[in-house]
Amino acid sequence: MAILAAQRRGEDVETSKKWAAGQNKQHSITKNTAKLDRETEELHHDRVTLEVGKVIQQGRQSKGLTQKDLATKINEKPQVIADYESGRAIPNNQVLGKIERAIGLKLRGKDIGKPIEKGPRAK
Repeated sequence: MAILAAQRRGEDVETSKKWAAGQNKQHSITKNTAKLDRETEELHHDRVTLEVGKVIQQGRQSKGLTQKDLATKINEKPQVIADYESGRAIPNNQVLGKIERAIGLKLRGKDIGKPIEKGPRAK
């Protein structure tokens, strides 16, 4: 009401647009997607190594899981698992952590492929 009254009187009314207001955007993409599109040899995103992909595949098969089963277990799409196993995925620590817990093998650090020790968790 006060805004309309001020506009009627000819006063300056400052408005500001809220970013993504009224849209169902819960997650913003922080990576510079234009840079990603212009990916070149010297400027490229690191991919998961084939070693990690093989460890995921062997760990998954040893537990008798398909890519779809593993994806469902960690709440990701089956394509995500396929990309990680083939070495096409850009590593995401959250996803790697979920896969590590699901298959019980380390995927990060120097002892890739070693079983995760189930020790007491620090609080």
